[in-house]
Amino acid sequence: MRGWTSRETISTATSNLRALPRSCSAVPRTLGRMKLLGVALVALALLLPGARGSETSRTCIFQSLSESERGFCRGDLEVIYPEVGDVSCSYIPKCRGYRRRLSRDWGPPRVRLPWAQKNKKYVLVMVDPDAPNRAKPLHRFWRHWLVTDILGSDLRVGRIKGKVLTDYSRPRPSRYSGYHRYQFRLYRQPPHRSISLSPEEQDSLGTWDLKDFVEDFHLGHPVASTQFLTKNYKD
Repeated sequence: MRGWTSRETISTATSNLRALPRSCSAVPRTLGRMKLLGVALVALALLLPGARGSETSRTCIFQSLSESERGFCRGDLEVIYPEVGDVSCSYIPKCRGYRRRLSRDWGPPRVRLPWAQKNKKYVLVMVDPDAPNRAKPLHRFWRHWLVTDILGSDLRVGRIKGKVLTDYSRPRPSRYSGYHRYQFRLYRQPPHRSISLSPEEQDSLGTWDLKDFVEDFHLGHPVASTQFLTKNYKD
């Protein structure tokens, strides 16, 4: 079985060492035996299960969303965190501390739309529709990021520069609240249109009426959208 050192393996290592030229016989027998033991121990260390560090060698799989969840992902919008790449339309896995680092360490992702029109402006919205949980989303939509006046030329390379109406807030689902969807919606900004939040909206991130916001500023349907799912890293 893979991962175990057979007697044949150690026997082969021993035979190879004994087959050295006789010129090596000048080495004291004690030293020769120590070398022989060292060869056997190295072989054993390399073949034993977990000897190479299971955490570093284990493959960390980003599971794709179900068919119903994938329906939200349209327009080839990419959400890129430097350590893991594009997380669009996937679950954030717990392995390698990815959920913890997403909630505590990582800053805003690069959001990229390869086909964005260079001279047009766009509005980026990031929300959690599952606050405090998906069964009773009383605080839908929780606003995590809102940026307007993003030039298409910047959007093509994933550079989100514009007027920040809501600073990026890391995904931090509550314990035992299950998976949360973190949705990114990209709208084309109408020409010569200034977009803002009301004082009431600025005071609260939760229970945001996204539909009214879109209608008030004539944003229409998103030109692209995507989402990823994650839950509390301690769950």
